[in-house]
Amino acid sequence: MPAPASSPAIAFFDVDNTLMRGASLYYVGIGAWRWRFITVRDILSFGWKQARFMAVGENRAHLDSVRERALEVVVGHRRDELIRLSQEIFDTRLVQRLWPETVAVAHEHLAAGREVWLISATAQEVADVIAARLGFTGALGTVLESVEGVFTGSFSGPVMHGERKAEAAKEQAARSGADLADCWAYSDSHNDIPLLNLVGHPVVVNPDATLGRYAEARGWPAMRLKPASIKAAARAARTVPSPTPSPAASPTSSPVSSPVSPGESKKR
Repeated sequence: MPAPASSPAIAFFDVDNTLMRGASLYYVGIGAWRWRFITVRDILSFGWKQARFMAVGENRAHLDSVRERALEVVVGHRRDELIRLSQEIFDTRLVQRLWPETVAVAHEHLAAGREVWLISATAQEVADVIAARLGFTGALGTVLESVEGVFTGSFSGPVMHGERKAEAAKEQAARSGADLADCWAYSDSHNDIPLLNLVGHPVVVNPDATLGRYAEARGWPAMRLKPASIKAAARAARTVPSPTPSPAASPTSSPVSSPVSPGESKKR
C-alpha cells in the first residue's frame, strides 16, 4: 500500500478500455434497446463499433459517429431516465466488464488519501453512476444539453476528449488544490496524450500502438491486462459469499493486487 499523500493529489482514470473492457456506450445502447429507446438496427450498429473499438482502439471519426447517434437516441428523454438506465446497466453489465486490476489501483489511491476522478467522453450521467457505484470522488464527462430535465439533442460545451480532457483535469486540480506534478493519469488511448503529459505520474493501460510507442520512449509504466482477469473476478464473485460488513471494513478495499502500484510509478 502506498504511503498516504502528503498534499492534495488526484488520480484521473479514463473509462473505456482503461477502467473497463470495451465501450461503455455500447452497453448503455443495449439497455436503451431494452427500454425501447432504440431499434435492433441501432444495436447492430453499436455492436459493430464496439467490436472495432476493442480490436483497434478509438479514432475521432468513430467517436463522432457514435456520439451523434447517441444524441439522437436521448433527444426528448429525461435526465432521470438516463440516470436510472445507467444504474441498471452498471449493475447488470458494466460491473462484469471492469478490469479488476485498474479498480484495485484506484482504490489504492483512495486509501492513500488521493481523490479519484473518472475523466471520459461518455455522458456525464453515465460517468457519475460509474464513479458513485465504485466509491470514487467524482467524474468529468461530456455534458448533454437539457431543458427542464429533457435532453435537447445537443452538447452543452465541448466533448470530453483529447485536449479537453487535459483542460478539465487542470481545472479540477485547481478546484481541489492539487499540484499536477503530484497527480496521476491512466489511459489506453493516444488521444489522451495531452492528459498524460499534464500529470507527474502517467500510466498507460493496454495502450494502443501509438500510445505504446510514445510511452515506451518516455519510460512510462504500463499495465498489461488480460481478459482472463475479468473472468476470474466474475467467477470469484459468483462463488465467494460476500463478507458481513463491519465498522472496521474499508469500503475501498480490493482483493485484487495491482501490477503497477501508485507507489511505484514515476514520470521520467
